[in-house]
Amino acid sequence: MLLYAAVVRGAFRRFSTYRAATLAGAFTNTVFGFILAYTYLALWHARPGLGGYDEAAAVTYIWVSQALLATVAVMGGGFQDDVQERFRSGDIAIDLYRPVDFQGWWLATDLGRAGFELLARGVPPTLAGALVFHTRMPEHPLTWAAFLLATLLAVVVSFGLRFLVSLTGFWLHDSEGVQSVLMVVSLFFSGMLLPLALFPGLLGTVAPLLPWAALIKVPTDVFLERVTGTQLLGALGFQLAWAVVLLAAGRLVQLLATRKVVVQGG
Repeated sequence: MLLYAAVVRGAFRRFSTYRAATLAGAFTNTVFGFILAYTYLALWHARPGLGGYDEAAAVTYIWVSQALLATVAVMGGGFQDDVQERFRSGDIAIDLYRPVDFQGWWLATDLGRAGFELLARGVPPTLAGALVFHTRMPEHPLTWAAFLLATLLAVVVSFGLRFLVSLTGFWLHDSEGVQSVLMVVSLFFSGMLLPLALFPGLLGTVAPLLPWAALIKVPTDVFLERVTGTQLLGALGFQLAWAVVLLAAGRLVQLLATRKVVVQGG
């Protein structure tokens, strides 16, 4: 555990060195937050109470989701880029000989990245939105702790999905095409583009049950205190269940993939 803790700290420091990229990312999140917030306000003026959200909750949803965008890597990235580069160079074979668990190493790396992204690209846009718009902050102090736990579980679920996609590189040698598909699916089914409560019919019934709902929907519901008491435990349990399933699936696929490893160049 000390080794993985060191990997988390190292990943945090590594991503903190990209100051210009971080500032650009925070600025971009803020700009898109303003665009989406005004769009949502126009929509909610026309349809008050849409999806069970009032205007303040709808605007808050935008800023929380913008804070989580990079944190939970809805659009991919993070360790995926490193793994893909190691597939290209053949260094992935060296990784498998290291005296450390392959999945655990990259999970620790992603947790360090997520911690930095939450502070550097999550907090500034949220503060900007709170200064300009009427937003809704949690009424109960314990909600903040529950939100951080939900965010942590969201990162683990996101890692589980992205790890499975990255493992396709053992067969495809280049998983970027699969990563692009995952990005589109994640943006839609996570609630990043539109709250899942607004999805109609069967789509609205199925979408909240998929693992992508754990990325944005659950943390924002926790932050807005739409789920409390046993519902809160159920929401966190939903995230935990998908995290366990995806990590177990990743472990199984990893075992299958590493039975015979072929790297470019030999």
